[in-house]
Amino acid sequence: MTESLETDVIVLGAGAAGENAAGRVVGAGLESIIVESALVGGECSYWACMPSKALLRPGTALAEASAVDGSREAVSGSLDVPAVLRRRDSFTSNWDDASQVQWVKDTGIGLVRGRARLTGERTVEVTDDAGTRVTITARHAVVLATGSVPVEPPVDGLADVEYWGTREATSSSEVPGSLLVLGGGVAGTELAQAYARLGSKVSLVARHGVLDSLPAPAAKLVIDALEADGVEIHGNTSPERISRDESGAIVMDLPGGRRLAGDRLLVSTGRRPALDGLGLEELGLDPNSLRTDDSGLVAGAANWLYAVGDAAGKVLLTHQGKYEARATGSAIAARAHGEIGFGEPPAYSRFASTADHTAVPQVVFTDPEIAMVGLSPKDASARGIRVSETSLPLSVAGSSLFADGYTGWAQMVVDEDRGIPVGFTFAGPGVAELLHAATIAVTGQVPLDRLWHAVPAYPTISEVWLRLLEKYGL
Repeated sequence: MTESLETDVIVLGAGAAGENAAGRVVGAGLESIIVESALVGGECSYWACMPSKALLRPGTALAEASAVDGSREAVSGSLDVPAVLRRRDSFTSNWDDASQVQWVKDTGIGLVRGRARLTGERTVEVTDDAGTRVTITARHAVVLATGSVPVEPPVDGLADVEYWGTREATSSSEVPGSLLVLGGGVAGTELAQAYARLGSKVSLVARHGVLDSLPAPAAKLVIDALEADGVEIHGNTSPERISRDESGAIVMDLPGGRRLAGDRLLVSTGRRPALDGLGLEELGLDPNSLRTDDSGLVAGAANWLYAVGDAAGKVLLTHQGKYEARATGSAIAARAHGEIGFGEPPAYSRFASTADHTAVPQVVFTDPEIAMVGLSPKDASARGIRVSETSLPLSVAGSSLFADGYTGWAQMVVDEDRGIPVGFTFAGPGVAELLHAATIAVTGQVPLDRLWHAVPAYPTISEVWLRLLEKYGL
């Protein structure tokens, strides 16, 4: 038998983006049902943001204490690995989603467990593990919030070797004696440092450079820190073959006859929207080239299908996905109530994820951290913006108090025709807490002559704002 349900908005995926989309429409007086086949709360809660940062933080805290004369003398020994893993487990609620399910219920959102497939306009069929089917029809909209899945690189032999993805690395109950990391992006770099500080002998192999999409001075600070933690870096190289030898070790053959071996292999080479098997092709949509407007509305779907978060493929960051979901939920509700039409919503309205184009904040939670928002000089120039770049070492009274021998770097990118900042990058211990001020400055398009009057407190790391503006010429 197939049960039939009806609601205003169906949301496929109960991760952070899906929860925000459903919560937004319910808060505006509509009904919503979330469909989820795994844990309610999604990737960030159980396998990404929270557990990875929980693995990183103890090592950073220990390093911070060791970096200040007076406290370093009180530091002895190394990390308590079982305690670190127990703390990590607490942040994932031990992979139990009961509290998240309760939130869904308390918010007034319906929940249907199972795998979803679009079978027609505003219609979704859900099949659970027992084969039971439920057909749900939406009066207004269906929202794709299905997240993303890892990309497996085309390396000879990789498919025949059991390896970790980021899920396995962030949820592991063991710290391997040696770990090979394939991928020099944010996740690979963070986890390489986390495991090195937990006691693994780590080798990192990156097709290009480590964090090569970020400003080179900032990336260099992280590379130096990784090497100081004992991470062996092989940049600008790709493995020719991966296999397992007679002893059970994983072997990575590199060009030139070089060979690496490890107890575990972590593959972290990017992610793509998880849109396979949703029935998009039958609706005339290509899951590999889905396009949405700033309200999340999918092009070619007759004004009823939306995509948010990683599924939309714009910015694969949890906080940005939640932001998109809030805009989408507000737009769906406003359209249902006849308050706005189906055209592109006004920029910077509550119905538009305008910041996706101009002010995306991101943090690399290594030690040192890299925090950035807005446009790089290259990206700004590609958009036809006449920009200047101001950069300097992050060396102020606040940073010298934060840690002995503090090393950091800061950059400001300015639209010269409008006299406003369009991008910032900070690198150094503790700089993540500088980022929201920078995000406000970029999003609010604060003129530099007004920003000059935002006096940073002394002595804090935020003094770097003054130094940037002074070097710029104010």
